[in-house]
Amino acid sequence: MRQGAPDLVLALDVGTTGVRALLLDAAGIPCAEAYREELPACPGPGRVEHDPEALVARAVEVATAVLREVRTARVRAFGIASQRGTAVVWERATGRPVHAALSWQDQRATARCHALMADGLFLSPLAAASKIEWILDRVDPDRAAVRARRLCCGTVDAWLAWRLSGGAVFATDASNASCSGFYDLLRGGWSAPLLDALRVPAHALPAIVDSSAVLGTLDTPGLPRVPIAALVGDQQAAMMGELRLAPGDVKITYGTSAMVDLNAGPEPIWSTALAYPLVLWRRDGVPTFCLEGTAITAGAAVGWLRDGLGVLATPEESAALAASVSDAGGAWAVPAFQGLGTPYMDPGARAVLGGLSRATTRAHVVRAMLEGIAWRCREVYDALRQDVPHPPPAVLRADGGASRNDVLLQLQADALGVPVERPAVVQAGALGAAYLAGLATGVWTTTAEVAGTWRRDRLFEPTLAADERERRFAAWRTHVPAAREGSA
Repeated sequence: MRQGAPDLVLALDVGTTGVRALLLDAAGIPCAEAYREELPACPGPGRVEHDPEALVARAVEVATAVLREVRTARVRAFGIASQRGTAVVWERATGRPVHAALSWQDQRATARCHALMADGLFLSPLAAASKIEWILDRVDPDRAAVRARRLCCGTVDAWLAWRLSGGAVFATDASNASCSGFYDLLRGGWSAPLLDALRVPAHALPAIVDSSAVLGTLDTPGLPRVPIAALVGDQQAAMMGELRLAPGDVKITYGTSAMVDLNAGPEPIWSTALAYPLVLWRRDGVPTFCLEGTAITAGAAVGWLRDGLGVLATPEESAALAASVSDAGGAWAVPAFQGLGTPYMDPGARAVLGGLSRATTRAHVVRAMLEGIAWRCREVYDALRQDVPHPPPAVLRADGGASRNDVLLQLQADALGVPVERPAVVQAGALGAAYLAGLATGVWTTTAEVAGTWRRDRLFEPTLAADERERRFAAWRTHVPAAREGSA
């Protein structure tokens, strides 16, 4: 870091429900932040779509908003963190999308994934590959346009890099590539068998690049012409933002889902409990790996309490309401509105709320839902730890919007028996993209220098005795089969 230099880094975090811009100074302190909601459409059961043009518009909008706060000459670099398994197909000549983007949550290609797995090709329904095939089957069934190099296919990071660079950058980083479904984790490139099975030529996919590297220049009206210096998946970006740099380090990001990631180090770790190995990031051509598990419903469960039941006016109200009662009064919840992730990978599971009586109040219901999120994250954490040679972490760091909820983080510490630390900046995805962009452009020279910017907000220590924690966990797990009763 150049002493006294007024360097700033601009970063985007393009998530499932909104787009955030963060302007970070060289001391790791946010100078400005802007957020705009951009909700996906749900045109039918199991169908979740994004308007790709709207994502670009919101990205420009929030970036422009934060840049009003500073002289743009101070901005040294630009980074993008993004949702990962969402599929976009667009015209190479015009940059126009040919179809709505299919969200990572979209289930219309699930049966196709199962058929491929029966043939020995593993493909997660959460990944982009089968969704790209689904789009191409409708807009280019004979693949003539793809073969003629008229169509580009990729994930949200590649789409944004293309559009924000004026079509000059067609790239995805190794972390996003490893979540696409097309990636060969051992060889570090696109998988020829999957490309053949889905009839997607390699030239239709972006080049795989480092997560931290200068790729091109922003070329968008209203934005400064600065280097595009980082592309990274949102969960991997959060690991960098939380500075989970050592093998065995763990974080939880509470967003629409709760994602638990463990730094695996220089070699991938293969899970026997339906967690999945991914590239954490790649720098100077060298990958670091992570092991990830998913509680598919987290923040979305609190959103349902607001939108579906009307028991909350805002998600932020959940903390005070849950704190107003000492326990859930016998109520319990299994938050599985979009299925159950790790360790079940059961997309047909559905949420269950039980143990209700005439004495149950909305406060009890809210607390039960927060407890359900914490127990689901405990299940995911246990699945990750099952196959990991590294010692348990001394502390687990938490980020994302719901990490502001003190009750949830205390429940999480009690569910895990591990202290949970909340950083001063909970928007760790944008923070991590900024760090990676700054490392590529000399704002910081080493990750040790970046680590010196860490600031804690609060530490939540476990309060339950080990036997009581395990008793409660076992009691809650007896309700999980009810969520899976209607599953195919």
